[in-house]
Amino acid sequence: MKLINSFFLSLFCLVAATSCNSGSNTNNAEAAAQTETTGSGSVDGFKLGIQMWTFRMFSVTDALNKVDSSGIKSIEAFVGQPLGGDMEGKFGPEMSADTRAKLKALLQSKGISIVAMGVINPKDKAEWISSFELAKDFGLSYITAEPKKDQLDLADSLAGAYGIKIAIHDHPKPSAYWSPDSVLAAIQGHSNIGACADLGHWPRSGLDPVECLKKLEGHIIGGHLKDIVKFDDTKAGDTVVGKGIIDFPAVFAELKRQNFNGMLSIEHESNWYNNLPDVIVTKEYFDAEVAKLK
Repeated sequence: MKLINSFFLSLFCLVAATSCNSGSNTNNAEAAAQTETTGSGSVDGFKLGIQMWTFRMFSVTDALNKVDSSGIKSIEAFVGQPLGGDMEGKFGPEMSADTRAKLKALLQSKGISIVAMGVINPKDKAEWISSFELAKDFGLSYITAEPKKDQLDLADSLAGAYGIKIAIHDHPKPSAYWSPDSVLAAIQGHSNIGACADLGHWPRSGLDPVECLKKLEGHIIGGHLKDIVKFDDTKAGDTVVGKGIIDFPAVFAELKRQNFNGMLSIEHESNWYNNLPDVIVTKEYFDAEVAKLK
């Protein structure tokens, strides 16, 4: 009898322990799911990158050294930048398989990823396809572009086929996309096209970047991080982010409200030959301001 009672007592404990563990796993799974949901698109999701146009006076090889020195690990490439090092030619669809392999190895050695490329404006279907093929080869998330309006259907279709989004960029007036209204019109009916929010170009055109972000809510794929010295002047010069006329705490707060989780690429169009220190200051400012939102 003692053996039987001992057996049933052990069996009861085993069932109870299993039940407790099962409940614990369920709770952990629910907590993890809740964390994932609430964390999706949070401030922690902000990704800081560098638009390689910032270092356009240098080869890709030298520019990547600068990116590495800044501590930033994501970039937006631009087509036409000389490759340098032991690579011939320029970054773009024309790169040979051997050159692409060398560039991938260089990126990997520095732990840097190409997340996007742009700004492009393909003239025809063949150029769109070659651009998407390049983007696919390097594992890009999106292409920053200013598509011709009669090619929006084509661009949207190809973006869907390749699984790579298109982000419409807003150069200042008289660009076709200087206003968020024109970007919204282009996006309508095109589920694979969104917006690249260039935070410096909007105020150059006399627009409040926070209001522009609000208009484009739900459509912002990525952005360009820059500051300028004068409002409503299409020729206004760049300055270090945080030292110009843009209210970046309000910009970051709005992006947080929208659960933005894309990449903001530093695009510093000033001090061309010695702008790495400016980039580093921008990164420090970005990190400090974003930390305040947590």
